[in-house]
Amino acid sequence: MRTIKGAQIALFLALFLLIVLLALFTTEVLLGPLALGDFRGVVLVAAALLLIYLYAMLVYRIVLYRLPLREGVVAEHTPEETIANLNILFYLLLFNSLIRTHFIPVPLLRLIYLGLGARLGSNTYCAGVMLDPPLTQIGSNSIVGHDAVIFAHVIEGDKLELRRVRIGSHVTIGATAVIMAGVTIGDRAIISAGAVVTKDSQIGADEVWGGIPARRLKSLADKTS
Repeated sequence: MRTIKGAQIALFLALFLLIVLLALFTTEVLLGPLALGDFRGVVLVAAALLLIYLYAMLVYRIVLYRLPLREGVVAEHTPEETIANLNILFYLLLFNSLIRTHFIPVPLLRLIYLGLGARLGSNTYCAGVMLDPPLTQIGSNSIVGHDAVIFAHVIEGDKLELRRVRIGSHVTIGATAVIMAGVTIGDRAIISAGAVVTKDSQIGADEVWGGIPARRLKSLADKTS
């Protein structure tokens, strides 16, 4: 794995400090004048934590708007490497603890993923984990099962590459399945529970895939299957 540079860590820490200061300032402005009684401390801390995550999403999206993640091999000592590593730091140090908890209801997780830049069609929900929301797009009426993982990056030794994941509409991804970078899944496809879809796999519409590594099992369009 490629080392994250000290300057990149310093940039993340500066952004995180800005996020915390904004959250504390907003908490003081909104709740400071209120008489909250014996629960004042608990309410202020809870509000500050909520605002930290909201401001973190806002700052994260602004950074990605100015320096978007781009598909392809990420060369060292480039602006692309800086934004890719910032994306990693935001996820590992902030969003991972939010996304990986099973306390947050799935409908609220949908809003969080949308806030982080995922492109989700109507009535699409994810009960698993999207490691790279800005590079993940899913159509309408699809479901990602419990503890399934979708990631749009490849780390092979010192090589770092970003590849978008495209998933169609009415797709079912089973629990604990793994969808690797560069995968395309057609409409109405089904990925069996526990399957590992290797990078750059192309899954057609109405196909059922399963296994490790995943392979085509049958087509739902084939009436003789």
